[in-house]
Amino acid sequence: MPDTTAFRAASHNWRLYCGQQAIEQGLKESVVRVRAKRAFVVCSRSVNRRTDTVRRIEAALGDLYAGVYDGIEKDSTYASVLAAKEAATEAGADLLIAVGGGSVMVATRVVAIYMAEAGSPFEIMTQYPEGKPAYSPRLLAPKPPVINIPTTPTSAMNRSGAGLKNPDLDHRMEYFDPKTRPGAIFIDEAALLTAPRELIRSTATTGFAGLVGAMAQTEINPLAEASRNHAFRLVHRAYPRLIDEPDSASPRVDFCIAALLSNRAEDDGFRRPRGGTFSGDYAVSTALHVRYPHVGQGESTSVVHATKIRLSEKIDPRSARQVAEALEVWHSNMDTRQAALAVADLLDDLYTRVGVPTRLRQLDIPRDDLRAIANETVKNFNANAGMRSEAEQIEDAVRLLEAAY
Repeated sequence: MPDTTAFRAASHNWRLYCGQQAIEQGLKESVVRVRAKRAFVVCSRSVNRRTDTVRRIEAALGDLYAGVYDGIEKDSTYASVLAAKEAATEAGADLLIAVGGGSVMVATRVVAIYMAEAGSPFEIMTQYPEGKPAYSPRLLAPKPPVINIPTTPTSAMNRSGAGLKNPDLDHRMEYFDPKTRPGAIFIDEAALLTAPRELIRSTATTGFAGLVGAMAQTEINPLAEASRNHAFRLVHRAYPRLIDEPDSASPRVDFCIAALLSNRAEDDGFRRPRGGTFSGDYAVSTALHVRYPHVGQGESTSVVHATKIRLSEKIDPRSARQVAEALEVWHSNMDTRQAALAVADLLDDLYTRVGVPTRLRQLDIPRDDLRAIANETVKNFNANAGMRSEAEQIEDAVRLLEAAY
């Protein structure tokens, strides 16, 4: 048995404000605390023009409000991030407020990097040298502080990695800078309720699937285990409630808290699973939602999740039992394969009930595209940091895509 009592944990300086009117009650205080004078909002057009969230922020900040850029696009496109950086610089911004989902949170981190770093965006991003492992350059310049106000439950709300979509490149522009972590997070109930049900469903599916994979991990220290286990309990309870109680803020808040607990587990030494029987396929799912604008992250996850489980040849017995027990499908007469298949069947049924697809063909993606999708899984630092051969990665992806179709 591995020694799970020897581990390293780290904490980060951030404050959480959660509840009704969290923006009015704490946002100005958070800006003043870091002595900022020009707080600039970064968001999407829908957030700015279809909801009152930005107006609430402006009213709460008064003369500390410096303006808004509302052009951030799905999957954090390079062009929209560059435009946001120019707008923030022109406004004299000394603090950034990200309002939206994961794409906006990611984009705002890169806006902070672009505002501070002198190098070319293409020089300071993760590099993929031919025949060598990928690496991320160290970004040492001080960054403007960031405050995050999520409108969807996303683990991006307090992380430090970022990836931008750029159609001129054959991979995402990836960055990593711990100094872009937020100083404050606002889980405001009214802001969460502004997100369309379809968007919440997609984001929640990503979070739920990730925690199913996390429950398979057997080598985990007790501090991280506590955060992971409670995060799973929250999403397991809240996921069907998104359909049963569509106008309630409670399940959306639970998903946000679960995302924060998942991130805390990582800070406490838990390595987020990017592979394994029960984790889906991060590289394939990312390639799908980046390549096709009509595909969300949740949908790109749900279409391969159960199929990945069924394709797995080597399944750890302890992992299979842990996941089956967590999803309440375990019984004492099961063997490992039966437990895995029971989990896959449960996921298909649950995803169908929630309303997300379980087969790739449901996304209206041509079967002739599968090889091209697989080719795009190679340059993804989180999934394949140069440790696997490109040919192996691509063939595994093709096999999964064919089976999931």
